[in-house]
Amino acid sequence: MDTKGRLIAGSHNRNEFVLINADDTARVNAVTELSGQICQICGDEVEVTINGDPFVACNECAFPVCKPCYEYERREGNQVCPQCKTRYNRIKGCPRVEGDEEEDGVDDLENEFDIGSHPHHHHIAETMLSSRLNGGLGISTTPSEFDAASVAGSEIPLLTYGQEDVGISADKHALIIPPFMPRGKRVHPMPFPDSSVPVQARAMDPKKDLAVYGYGSVAWKERMEDWKKKQSEKLQVVKHEGCKDLDEFDDPELPKMDEGRQPLWRKLPISSSRINPYRIIIVLRIAILCLFFHYRILHPVNDAYALWLTSVICEIWFAASWILDQFPKWCPIERETYLDRLSLRYEKEGKPSELACVDVFVSTVDPMKEPPLITANTVLSILAVDYPVEKVACYVSDDGAAMLTFEALSETSEFARKWVPFCKKFSIEPRAPEWYFAQKVDYLKDKVDAAFIRERRAIKREYEEFKVRINALVATAQKVPEDGWTMQDGTLWPGNNVRDHPGMIQVFLGQNGVRDIEGNELPRLVYVSREKRPGYEHHKKAGAMNALVRVSAIISNAPYLLNVDCDHYINNSKALREAMCFMMDPTSGKKICYVQFPQRFDGIDRHDRYSNRNVVFFDINMKGLDGIQGPIYVGTGCVFRRHALYGYDAPSSKKPPRRTCNCWPKWCCCLCCGSQKKKNKGKSSMKMLKNKDDTKHMHTLENIEEGIEGVESEKSLLMSQLKFEKKFGQSAVFIAATLMEDGGLPKAASSATLLKEAIHVISCGYEDKTEWGKEVGWIYGSVTEDILTGFKMHCHGWRSVYCMPKRPAFKGSAPINLSDRLHQVLRWALGSVEILFSRHCPLWYGYGCGLKWLERFSYINSVVYPLTSIPLIAYCTLPAVCLLTGKFIVPEISNYASIIFMALFISIAATSILEMQWGGVGIHDWWRNEQFWVIGGASSHLFALFQGLLKVLAGVNTNFTVTSKAADDGEFAELYIFKWTSLLIPPLTLLIINIIGVIVGVSDAINNGYDSWGPLFGKLFFALWVIVHLYPFLKGVMGKQEGVPTIILVWAILLASILTLLWVRINPFLAKNDIVLELCGLKCD
Repeated sequence: MDTKGRLIAGSHNRNEFVLINADDTARVNAVTELSGQICQICGDEVEVTINGDPFVACNECAFPVCKPCYEYERREGNQVCPQCKTRYNRIKGCPRVEGDEEEDGVDDLENEFDIGSHPHHHHIAETMLSSRLNGGLGISTTPSEFDAASVAGSEIPLLTYGQEDVGISADKHALIIPPFMPRGKRVHPMPFPDSSVPVQARAMDPKKDLAVYGYGSVAWKERMEDWKKKQSEKLQVVKHEGCKDLDEFDDPELPKMDEGRQPLWRKLPISSSRINPYRIIIVLRIAILCLFFHYRILHPVNDAYALWLTSVICEIWFAASWILDQFPKWCPIERETYLDRLSLRYEKEGKPSELACVDVFVSTVDPMKEPPLITANTVLSILAVDYPVEKVACYVSDDGAAMLTFEALSETSEFARKWVPFCKKFSIEPRAPEWYFAQKVDYLKDKVDAAFIRERRAIKREYEEFKVRINALVATAQKVPEDGWTMQDGTLWPGNNVRDHPGMIQVFLGQNGVRDIEGNELPRLVYVSREKRPGYEHHKKAGAMNALVRVSAIISNAPYLLNVDCDHYINNSKALREAMCFMMDPTSGKKICYVQFPQRFDGIDRHDRYSNRNVVFFDINMKGLDGIQGPIYVGTGCVFRRHALYGYDAPSSKKPPRRTCNCWPKWCCCLCCGSQKKKNKGKSSMKMLKNKDDTKHMHTLENIEEGIEGVESEKSLLMSQLKFEKKFGQSAVFIAATLMEDGGLPKAASSATLLKEAIHVISCGYEDKTEWGKEVGWIYGSVTEDILTGFKMHCHGWRSVYCMPKRPAFKGSAPINLSDRLHQVLRWALGSVEILFSRHCPLWYGYGCGLKWLERFSYINSVVYPLTSIPLIAYCTLPAVCLLTGKFIVPEISNYASIIFMALFISIAATSILEMQWGGVGIHDWWRNEQFWVIGGASSHLFALFQGLLKVLAGVNTNFTVTSKAADDGEFAELYIFKWTSLLIPPLTLLIINIIGVIVGVSDAINNGYDSWGPLFGKLFFALWVIVHLYPFLKGVMGKQEGVPTIILVWAILLASILTLLWVRINPFLAKNDIVLELCGLKCD
């Protein structure tokens, strides 16, 4: 799209289309070989010896087994061949196992007991290890190498009909080479392979015919040569001519290239030594819970019946919540990607890259709350990503139509011409300049280019000047002129009225002519501000994202989309490649709707007081969901399949033929299956009638406007033009783009048409009477549109993937202030309440579709958790009530009850410890998560529940905002800012009444003597449990205490109160037995 460097503004409804000229200073014009044998146990390739000969495990049938599987079977298994059941003999170079016979004349002590090493062992070991880490493959060779010359020079004796005959020439012998078989599945851990030692071959059994093994002699060799010739011809097509359609060459007889045609990722299940004890503890915990509730219900406290009943109800709710949270973590997995295979497959040397295009969405609203410098860093990290530049387009959505954001983006595009080549030249990480220069690391490590220091200093100076210019823009924007902002050419800024302005589009980079300072092409950078008019519902962030989906489909139409918040920069420049390993995988990629990356944060205090990192959720819960149907969408750091966002169902897999049993008579099977067949036949006939009825009213899309020509898709036969318009809106070009599953633009579309359609699809009334926000795009109806959008995709049968690269893909900022953190949690909880009372609630929506039950449990838990606030507050109030009244929720505990309570506490601790073990979470992060669960549940979740009820039932929107604040200086100064908000009232009340309860309980025990301390301990433990969980909240409320730690103040108050009560109780000035009256010495008369 050629815009001549001008801002495009317009309104489709008002028939406005304006090209606004920009000043010249502000204008930026857009600018290996065939594999060897396949192991039938693990699916890896069978190694070859150092002489180039294949490894033969079984001399009886030559069943293809690699050396690691052979050694594993001898060491851990039955020590027999899986095919012929002959016991494996020890091969020279392999360790001895129990049961091996003594071998005369064979001296193999070095390998038998791992004493010596081959001269080339170190080099081969490194090669094998690298191959295993990359793909689990050993050293491979082509079948064409197994010719007579190579065999003759090898150390393996040639085999004839059971006899070795040195008089027969090499070309008359038949080698024992297993046929090429399809890949299997790995069924055991692969030990380190050692192929440095030649294989000692064995003669075949002379009593058996070669036909038993599937091989002849000379005739077999001729057939083998013909087969190898055909295979070589197929391989030449793949290697040299490229492969546009990989499915065309998925011939089972064609072995995959060494790396280029291997899977791009693999699952890494949690080891059984970690996950099995965890599952056992879960089952035991459920059994203990049953015994616990059996005891609690059958042993009420008659003198405190209300307290007992309240506690039991709360405990039942907590148990149900735990089950909803626990079972989705039953099958956690991890995943490993192979970036080198992705490059080998889609980036062939000397040819254009075949990697898919990606459109990146960045959303921002208010530049005063979301600093332009942070947004600029995010954009710069996107433009410098390690991905082909012609495949990347960055779209920045300015939903506040702020000229400050527009000008800052213009400055960013100019600085990107210097920053992007610097990043790619020296491969620096991260590629957000603010965070790169702030790193407290040795930036010269692993740098060998002497020019790096000089260029780094120069680019740092350029960045500091860039920051000054951005800061100057921010300072200028503090005071808005009376007539509104004016652009440099004298034109009024179209977005002066935030609530009433036309749509605006500006292409900054990606046009012909503007390149970086080294003359290289830059990714496309587009500024978008959708039209806003009074009286229209704009749906906040979800509406802005849907506008970006449409406008990007008009301009670039990449098949994949990445959305990030404006404060989440790309920390790993290979993040897009990591996602493409899943999306572009030919075996399973078509069913993946999105790849979710974990959220990681910068600028959080060392102790993470308010659990901002949320490590437990991202490292435990999300891994569990990945083992079911995939993680939920968390709003940022997610790569989508554009086709899935359009509301289409996931591609259905062909079901295998139904199994039939021979254990019942035929007539019995007919009785069982006959009704089902009739039912299926009825359904299929009804479906055919429906399709015929639809076909009568269908016509092709030939009469749609420009851009639709040349589009051929099966979906065009399933939906008429009116149905397309009802679903996607009245834009012919956009409808044409939706039919292109692999992306690309309609060939017949002109630049003028694209400009017109781009403004049209971001108009405020475009979504009226369409399925946008209902079935298409980001789903409306909740402030947490991310949960709804992911839920709808899973209901359509798609699955998602959780990708956790070693270097975090994205990093962002999080509120470290208590009040800001509570408001963030309030917004999340409010969105869950809105979903709970909507038609999309997972309790009753989406049955009979592709959503799995454990995945549904997770979604139910994600929307009902705010309801836990009521029983949580009630349960945290009980200790104070018990201390103040002298009652307790549990009767006098017997030995049986003590055992149950101890078993319950131990099971809870064991579950948490094992979760931390397989999830890789530290105890500090886990404890912070537990503390903030109580803090957030007692404040934000409660307010969200009432606010959601008011909004759903009465249509009342209630906002809890900050009313006052105080600032402080120093590192993490925001952490100590105290901002009063009504969210602080419930947890502060719980804290105060429990402290008072402790003081009253201790004083009462002191007054009543020694016997009253026993019953007091249970109540004190209960109250201290609440106080300890609310301790971070107490620190946040008290603010920063200069030189006096908060814990000292808390204990000082408690100890002072207790000592005062003790002083009153002891009173050394009173007599022990009786009161003694003494004269005061004063004359009262």
